[in-house]
Amino acid sequence: MGVDEISLGDTIGRASPKDVSDLLSLLLKKIKPNMVALHFHNTYGMALLNSFIAFRDFGITTFDSSAGGLGGCPFAPGAAGNVATEDLVFMFENSGVKTGVDWKKIVEAVSILGIPLRSVISKVLGSR
Repeated sequence: MGVDEISLGDTIGRASPKDVSDLLSLLLKKIKPNMVALHFHNTYGMALLNSFIAFRDFGITTFDSSAGGLGGCPFAPGAAGNVATEDLVFMFENSGVKTGVDWKKIVEAVSILGIPLRSVISKVLGSR
């Protein structure tokens, strides 16, 4: 049908690792992991763990993220921003997964905005 990728989003940031596992267990019976992209918001602090489970247990390698965790969704009031790129990269790199991305440069670039960021990394670095 010409579909290259299916992107699934947890717009309200409520998915748990069990939810992710249950969904991917069903979905990957029909399509290959390289055709799946995941988009997690971090409202309940589960985005990093959900991403790691999807990668480790199911071989998903495409994740949407945003520098500083910026963003949100006008259709989901109260939902937090996207998972922060620098947090995602830091987690994968420190777990032995080479991303080719320098999380420190992301933090540096986003800090230019001069607004409070949602990433854990920016909070840790800001306290130093």
